[in-house]
Amino acid sequence: MSAEPHPTLPPVRLPADAELARDALAAPLFARAVRLARWAGPDTRVEIGGELVAGQLPEAARALGLDASDADSVVYASQAWRVAVDTGLVDVTEPEEDGEAGAEQHGAAVPGEDLPLVTGGAPGDVLDLWLAALDTVLADAAVPDLDDLVDALDAGGEIDFDQLDWNPRREADFLDGVLANLYLLNVAEGGAANGPVPLPVLAASMVVPDGMGEPTDAVLEQVSDAMMRLDDQFRQLEPIGLVEYQPVDEALMAEAEGGDEGGYGGDEEDVSRYGMVRLTPLGRYGIRARLLEAGVEAPAVGDLADKGADALLDGVSRYPESAAQAEIEQWLTGRALPAAVAELLAAARGDDEGAPLRRLRCQQALAPAGPEAEPAVRAVLGDPELGGLARVWLAERGAADVPAPDGAMVFWLTVDTIAAQLAADGETEELPLLMETLTAHHAGFFDQVWRVEHPATAYVLEAMGRLHPDKKAAKEARKAAFKARSRHN
Repeated sequence: MSAEPHPTLPPVRLPADAELARDALAAPLFARAVRLARWAGPDTRVEIGGELVAGQLPEAARALGLDASDADSVVYASQAWRVAVDTGLVDVTEPEEDGEAGAEQHGAAVPGEDLPLVTGGAPGDVLDLWLAALDTVLADAAVPDLDDLVDALDAGGEIDFDQLDWNPRREADFLDGVLANLYLLNVAEGGAANGPVPLPVLAASMVVPDGMGEPTDAVLEQVSDAMMRLDDQFRQLEPIGLVEYQPVDEALMAEAEGGDEGGYGGDEEDVSRYGMVRLTPLGRYGIRARLLEAGVEAPAVGDLADKGADALLDGVSRYPESAAQAEIEQWLTGRALPAAVAELLAAARGDDEGAPLRRLRCQQALAPAGPEAEPAVRAVLGDPELGGLARVWLAERGAADVPAPDGAMVFWLTVDTIAAQLAADGETEELPLLMETLTAHHAGFFDQVWRVEHPATAYVLEAMGRLHPDKKAAKEARKAAFKARSRHN
């Protein structure tokens, strides 16, 4: 899979491996491959390349409980056999190519060494087999359909690739890019994890140039062509359990072929007619595995559960808030709370650029903690970097004997809080209100805050100068930012 579209991605939430393995075994194409692997035996004959001889395809279809007289059933059997061979569920001995002239040569096939893993292996073993099957199906999906291949045969019976206009690497990269975009839509905060994505959206993501406003007719035609390619490909990918797919309306395709439609026009009422697709949980697992193999950073919630608190806070600092909360909850599960809280607080210290956001995530991690956490929190009341956080946590729980912070701590905590919010979400619409709230109750705030010994003081004041809703306060913030910069020059 190409690593280009998204070098880093939000974390995906995946079911347990056991549940994913059950989904893999239930995928129709994989289940058929397993059945054919069990059916293979001494009388099974194969051609060069491991394909079943044509005469045995109806028998294989019957082994799958299909109507052997139906052409589609024979195709299903052929596909399942190919998957069984490619995944190692079947071992084949191919015929000798230098056999006696005119003699019919066939190879043999028997159940493969990996077949027992289907029932006797760990969930990870089943998933490895399914991933191998997915590779086969994706490779097949990137090949033009049979009609196009027949049309491209030259007089000598060879495929004219120039006429076909098919580049295997380009086609594979296109499909990889589509699946990476679909994955991103699924895992993004507020994304489509629980809902289908219109096929035109995926096609446009691969065709429409970045920054283009209203697409031209030529671009819309390319989107329409890409949709038809994807419609065929997703039909092939659904049986392996990668996607749930609602195909393009057959009547719509007939209209397009008859010239009644000029491509996708974006009619929201009829968007489902243009095809709808979503990754299954197993599909998210499969695409993530391919992304990781390609060198893309594609984390999953739970990756940090066995790491130290420093790795946890650094990791979730890059996560959307809900994913960060889920990761933190998994990290806390099974740990003794007092020791875990002490470890989190220690990891939250620091004056590096990422420290404010680590402290914000630490505060998030401590939010659900109960009385067991109080001794560890009280232990950092005198810490210049954590004392403000500790006072806030204790005060929110109505704890007694919470010492009031001095002015220096209040200003430091204000700078740290805004720096963390800027690092987490950037300049959001809510940030000006937070700035106003934090500064409203401190007379002469900007006359004093520029002296705060915090690495982000000037940066935060510059942001307040741009964003503070009160014009007078914004002007004072800009003056204070200049003083803070000059102080360290």
